[in-house]
Amino acid sequence: MLSTDKLSCNILADLLVAHGVKHVVLSPGSRNAPLIVALNRRGELTCHVVIDERSAAFIALGMSVQSCEPVAVVCTSGTALLNYAPAVAEAFYRRVPLIVISADRPEEWIDQDDSQTIWQQDALAPYVKRSCDISARIDFPNGPWWTDRIVNDAILEALSGRRGPVHINVRLDAPLNGSAQYPAGSARVIESIAPRDELPVVEARRLGTMLASPKKIMILAGFDSPDEKLNRALGRLADLPNVVVLTETLANLHSPKFVSRIDSTLCRMTAEEKERLLPDVVITTGGALVSRFVKEWLRSAAHLEHWHIGASHTTIDCFRHLSLRVELRPAIFMSQLASAMQPHRTPSEYATEWRALSTRAAKCHDRYVAASPWSDLKALAYIFDRIPRTWNLHLSNGTPVRYAQLMDCSHIHRSDCNRGVSGIDGSTSTALGASAIYRGTTLLVSGDMSFQYDISALSSTLVTPRFKIIVMVNGGGGIFRFIGSTSSLPELEKYFAVGTRLPLEGLAKAYDMAYFSASSIDELPEAFRAFADESARPAILAIHTDPHTTADTLKDYFKNEN
Repeated sequence: MLSTDKLSCNILADLLVAHGVKHVVLSPGSRNAPLIVALNRRGELTCHVVIDERSAAFIALGMSVQSCEPVAVVCTSGTALLNYAPAVAEAFYRRVPLIVISADRPEEWIDQDDSQTIWQQDALAPYVKRSCDISARIDFPNGPWWTDRIVNDAILEALSGRRGPVHINVRLDAPLNGSAQYPAGSARVIESIAPRDELPVVEARRLGTMLASPKKIMILAGFDSPDEKLNRALGRLADLPNVVVLTETLANLHSPKFVSRIDSTLCRMTAEEKERLLPDVVITTGGALVSRFVKEWLRSAAHLEHWHIGASHTTIDCFRHLSLRVELRPAIFMSQLASAMQPHRTPSEYATEWRALSTRAAKCHDRYVAASPWSDLKALAYIFDRIPRTWNLHLSNGTPVRYAQLMDCSHIHRSDCNRGVSGIDGSTSTALGASAIYRGTTLLVSGDMSFQYDISALSSTLVTPRFKIIVMVNGGGGIFRFIGSTSSLPELEKYFAVGTRLPLEGLAKAYDMAYFSASSIDELPEAFRAFADESARPAILAIHTDPHTTADTLKDYFKNEN
């Protein structure tokens, strides 16, 4: 195979293929030209070109989230690498195996006023599981062996234990356009086998005994990919009378046995109900919780045990009551726990009371939405109820993900949001990357400020008719009109909810996207129908609402009087 003459680049391409990487997101550059040549000439890799490095990294993130496989992202030297930081941080806290590859100058040229030279090694150190630096010259006796070893080590680290991003910095010396024959697949591959861990039967039985009725047990699931085995195990646990399972929208766990609208339920509960229904033990799985209500409620408890299940990079004590870490896949643990608790099934009203409160809250929600004025809540209640079952849903941070918490999303195929760090940047690119992997339709629901951050994603050649976007045009920064820290400040309109100059119709025309809009509940049904039916082009639906009405409607929703 004719490839670059940079052996390090060819070894890297070999090992990406060997460890299961199928997609590589590349950004054009000069210093990374040998990397692009080595990767492009491997037929096993699908290479996608994205000019903007910040968007490229989020697109790679979305691809990896959707495929549950490692994805590589490659940039040139200099500040290009620093543009990866937001997506890499998100990948770290979301446990996504991004393989970050940066081209670099030889070390002797750093700080010598040569162009595009900065200290790149360890630039992402706080947000990657492993950083390694490959020398520009590996033509010494142990050079290829050393390169094999550290690249294998980095990729295995991304895929082991608590998965996450790694950074491989590849120093390349001029000339950069040389070529040479390279026998593809000749790099030494180091494999790793992790045994399937399970709790010893005695330990599982001990934990099952500890959780027996009359103890009140709450299982609380944060963001995660769909997991049918975990869903079944939690269903078995939810059948126990002293166990309630609370799931956030992003947990992607669905059953009529679960309480899935946590915020709606908690805000309708009286002080007496909250006190009486505090759990004795809360067991958490998945990532960071969206619900501020449940976090504040559990933190306020005087006595509470908290068990966290799943591989963690540190001790996560979100409720300030952590007593047990279980470094085990949640599906395995919950399945064992369900079996261990079956012999201890005794009468309890705990689960029954929670389901009754959930039903009451759902009825209150329906009445409130029916009577509410045109607002984000009114519009999104209509839309969420009509998202086709086969669509994947992506939500931007800010208010869209919070509105999703209030809705019945049990029919939605999959829901995702960048909640690892909860930044509003990169939402469009992440959804776009996921849409490049998912063969069905991917819908992004975004706030206008979040959408403004990431307009460059629309220029990508990855945009297809399977990608649809709903933008809530509510004056920008709608969350600042709702949250207590900013909503009452006199600086609100000037410095927080600052509005956006967002010419959505013009953008849609420029990028050859179908455009639809609605400014009332009367206009929305026809606009949404046409938007959903559009199959020739990617589509944008702009929903225009008054920012003040929207904020007031959401604030009133959480008053326990509806």
